[in-house]
Amino acid sequence: MRSRLLPLLIVLMAGVLLALGFPLAVSVAAAQQQKVVVDRIDDTARFASLAQFVTKRPRGPSGLGGTDERRETLQNELDDYFDVYGIRAGVFYRDDGAMAQSPNGWFLPRHGALRSAFEEALRSRGSHDPEQVWPWQRGRLAVASPVIKDGDVIAVVVTDSPTGRMRSETLHGWLLIAAGESAAMLLAVGAALRLTGWVLRPVRILDATTHDIATGRLKSRVAAAGGPPELQRLARSFNEMADNVQDVLEQQRAFVADASHQLRNPLSALLLRIELLALELPEGNEEVASVRTEGKRLAQVLDDLLDLALAEHAEADLSVVDIGELTAERVAAWRPLADERGVRLTGDCPATTGWADPIALSSALDAVIDNALKFTPEGGDVRVAVASSNGTTTVVVTDGGPGLTEDELARIGDRFWRSNRHQNVRGSGLGLSISRTLLAAGGGSIAYARHEPHGLRVTVRVPRSEPLGTA
Repeated sequence: MRSRLLPLLIVLMAGVLLALGFPLAVSVAAAQQQKVVVDRIDDTARFASLAQFVTKRPRGPSGLGGTDERRETLQNELDDYFDVYGIRAGVFYRDDGAMAQSPNGWFLPRHGALRSAFEEALRSRGSHDPEQVWPWQRGRLAVASPVIKDGDVIAVVVTDSPTGRMRSETLHGWLLIAAGESAAMLLAVGAALRLTGWVLRPVRILDATTHDIATGRLKSRVAAAGGPPELQRLARSFNEMADNVQDVLEQQRAFVADASHQLRNPLSALLLRIELLALELPEGNEEVASVRTEGKRLAQVLDDLLDLALAEHAEADLSVVDIGELTAERVAAWRPLADERGVRLTGDCPATTGWADPIALSSALDAVIDNALKFTPEGGDVRVAVASSNGTTTVVVTDGGPGLTEDELARIGDRFWRSNRHQNVRGSGLGLSISRTLLAAGGGSIAYARHEPHGLRVTVRVPRSEPLGTA
């Protein structure tokens, strides 16, 4: 969840910073240009004040000549201005003739920004603000001011400024903005990490606790982990729900155990009366035999129900167990029955360890081997193999029975479920359910698959390292 929430927050914060940064960058560029334009306006106004006192117009083809001291002063000012700042400046009459200009020979172009500024000034108005020059452009700034004498515009002062320095200062300002945005982004990312950690930590704890309860550790509860008040309230509500669920399950288990226990005595008395009744009837009475069989089956169901209730209620006593040795003992214990039924029971049980409850694992293996022997026909094979890999130890039991269909494999292990093809085989349908419950209590599992060409493959797994939550 954090990997999905964090990018969303970062994108939102980046969008906010960019939304603030772009206008700020434009404002910096505009302020730098406005500063230069104001300086040029001041310069042109000063040159215009000098030009309005020039009384003699230069003569000659080039517009030069004459001995007007004021014009010479103006020319010297323009020359010094060009030498110091590198800015071309000139005073031009209405007919484009030059009163004075620097550098010498500079003239007004027929088109462009400089001509537009000149024509605006001829209308007795200062030139409009020039177009914005960005750092990647190599434009020039044209500024013009009218020279007014006796209320008439007699000439125009024009400056043509390079923009290299202005663009450099703008770029420097942008770099400062970028540095500030980067620092702000880093702070925002750090704040987002802390915020998401603060918000999601209770969620992670809740998820872990939910997983523990789902895997059978019903006593797990959500520990106080701070976070928003809503999540704290959710944690308290979850703990209350888990307590209620555990209470209901405990009551259910207690009811099953008590009912199974209380029914055994009346059932035993009933079976005894059936036996007494059978003594008064002819031998081989089918009805009595059928009642006797159903009574014994009911007794087996009650015993299995009691075992299931005890298995769900008891906690696993885990320890490091030699799985190979324990499995070999169970194979040896079931071999006489296998020989009696004409089934070859073999075991490949190398020494390997795992974490398990020895009693629970023995009971689970007994149920699986019993099931394999029950459905394997005479002359068939039942193989038990122990192996270890990927942090688990496995006990694989394969039989030579009829096997199960895909639909039946999906249901095997459900309580009281038995295949329609096996209804005539002794059993209650609880043995594999008890095995699964016993194994799950210790972090183990049981799985079922087809065994080719026919039969069933049952895999019992136990962890090789201590399961979490058992220390």
